[in-house]
Amino acid sequence: MKVLVLAEKPSVAREIARVLGCGNKQKSYMEGPKYVVTWALGHLVGLAEPEDYNNKYATWALEDLPILPEKAKLKVLRETSQQYKAVQQLMKRQDIEELIVATDAAREGELLARWIMNMAGWKKPFKRLWISSQTDKAIKEGFAALRPGKDFDRLYESARCRAEADWMIGLNITRALTCKFGAPLSAGRVQTPTLGMIMDRENEITGFRSQEYDQLTADFGNFQAGWRAQGGDGRIFDRDKTGILKEKLTGRSGRITKVHKSEKSEPHPLAYDLTELQRDANRKFGFSAKQTSSLLQKLYEQHKLVTYPRTDSRYLTADMTGTLKERLDSVAVGPYAALARPLLRKPLPVTKRIVDDSKVSDHHAIIPTEQTVLLNLLSAEERKLYDLIVRRFISLFYPPARYDAVAVTVNVDGETFQVKGTTVKDAGWREVYGGDMSSDEEDENAGDEPAAGSVKLPELREGDSVKIERCIIKPGRTQPPKRYNEASLLTQMEKYGLGTPATRADIIEKLVSSDTIERQGNLLHPTGKGKQLIGLVSGQLRTPELTARWESELEKIARGQGRPEPFLQGIRSMAQELVSGVKNSAAEYKPHNVSNSHCPECGTRMLEKKSKRGKLLVCPKEDCGYTRAGEKQLSNRRCPQCHKKMELKEGKAGMYVQCLGCGITETMDKDHKHINKREQQKLVQQYSKPESASGSNLGELLKAAMEAKQKGK
Repeated sequence: MKVLVLAEKPSVAREIARVLGCGNKQKSYMEGPKYVVTWALGHLVGLAEPEDYNNKYATWALEDLPILPEKAKLKVLRETSQQYKAVQQLMKRQDIEELIVATDAAREGELLARWIMNMAGWKKPFKRLWISSQTDKAIKEGFAALRPGKDFDRLYESARCRAEADWMIGLNITRALTCKFGAPLSAGRVQTPTLGMIMDRENEITGFRSQEYDQLTADFGNFQAGWRAQGGDGRIFDRDKTGILKEKLTGRSGRITKVHKSEKSEPHPLAYDLTELQRDANRKFGFSAKQTSSLLQKLYEQHKLVTYPRTDSRYLTADMTGTLKERLDSVAVGPYAALARPLLRKPLPVTKRIVDDSKVSDHHAIIPTEQTVLLNLLSAEERKLYDLIVRRFISLFYPPARYDAVAVTVNVDGETFQVKGTTVKDAGWREVYGGDMSSDEEDENAGDEPAAGSVKLPELREGDSVKIERCIIKPGRTQPPKRYNEASLLTQMEKYGLGTPATRADIIEKLVSSDTIERQGNLLHPTGKGKQLIGLVSGQLRTPELTARWESELEKIARGQGRPEPFLQGIRSMAQELVSGVKNSAAEYKPHNVSNSHCPECGTRMLEKKSKRGKLLVCPKEDCGYTRAGEKQLSNRRCPQCHKKMELKEGKAGMYVQCLGCGITETMDKDHKHINKREQQKLVQQYSKPESASGSNLGELLKAAMEAKQKGK
């Protein structure tokens, strides 16, 4: 008799099969003396569509809503049906007596396996492989410690509830909005409150009224200090007051009233979870959350260099303590050798800030595996992400950063001046980052006044007499709140429990692909469609509190503290209420992207839509659907090789022009002016050599080179 192993992807199945000695390779599985290893392709089975319940639902109609089946049905997904049939046949083989679920050890991985088992009618025993890395060692240890499948029933129920809730809310509200307003409008349990947060920030920005102010700095000869009002604010909004203060204080003597010295100790940051890693990669490299997830999956699955990516924990478990030196030894290469080697010569300082079982749920923090790394096998982007993970891991075993903080207060004629200085005593864990003492954290609530810098101060004592030699006035203007970038949006989503670490990147991408938000540089802006959409949905759906409450209930179900049916009943009631609100709405929707072109089939004004290949013109009439490429926007710039006019395009890095014939690409600044044409000409010649790539690759190389030039300036 044999055991069937169900992995999530072919690549993972191949690694498991190799470790288990399954050498007989077939089209849809691999077999050995004891095990048969097969795979899903993501989801093979999903929730049935409305038309699977009743054929009339194939046509969208407002009067048919809401669609709320008593019991959710499953269906085999058409695009992966061949692999499902193969898995089903293996499950029905007489010599297969047991199943091992080896899909991703998380909520979604559990769901896709259980749906396949339910659809295929699996009734025999099954166990669960629960591992956090894809190394041979982890796979062997995982198979030696398989867990009963029923241990994960609650996780499955939580995943099932989430999927059914998203179906009932997302499908019904999307159909209702689309039918009511005659435009493709998408809404959902998580995407709509996320859009709501972006729109709230947009409203704050548009409603903001900027004010001018001055900051007054007194130069005392050997140091400078800033004027402060009674409450500590250094901004002066009355220009007359600035002049009066300058005249009053210049040349006057005062006294140092306070010198406060304190030693500060800053412990190392916690290890990465997925959201924190996505934030850092966005701040440092401009990676989107989705891009980080994809790169991380490759490091985990293909290179086997990091542990399970989709985790929400920033701590390790006690049973891992014995593996930490082995992991440090595996990363002690190249730029990390000098940082890691000293740690290997003595016992590691493992504290509660590193290992804490009570703060780990399904998976521990993201750290390197014991796999030896060959850095030259990683792509440039993979290397950047791996660098973040390795340095954070090494820093866990370094001492706190210690520095002396000095705060000086000066009084001159009843006016207060303050300055702060910092002296580094021991870089500690910051040595891993080159001794950089700056912080990457973004303070969303920071005011307009700049934070006190880490200035060097002379030896100052309380009671010392000082004299203002001159007053320096620096004008400023209050700034509106910053628009969200992906790092700050992920922070807000995490704060309110919107989605999970595994789904947040996809939510952001869905908002972009549905044309409700757009990336402008590194910032996220609502589109005209997004601005209108948020006004068309119910107020309770566009605020994060409701969805956060649902996510909390799903977590309780996963922990066995809640029951599925009351949760789903609440979702049904909510769907009915939301659909009713749309039906009774008196609002109007006006497409924001109407073009000047008319459909050649029916004469309707066409809509302009963005796609990966450029702009498209689409007929909005459902019974027409005519689509064609948008008109090319030509620039006045001519290709340096073929001299044809180049096409103006917009990418993640901003505006650029490209020759469609040669593939040559040139970057532009924000004013649409070309940058350093002489250097670009040299690059054209360089990449035009016979051994260079040609066509579109040439353009990509040139664009990358120019972006590198810009960043270096």
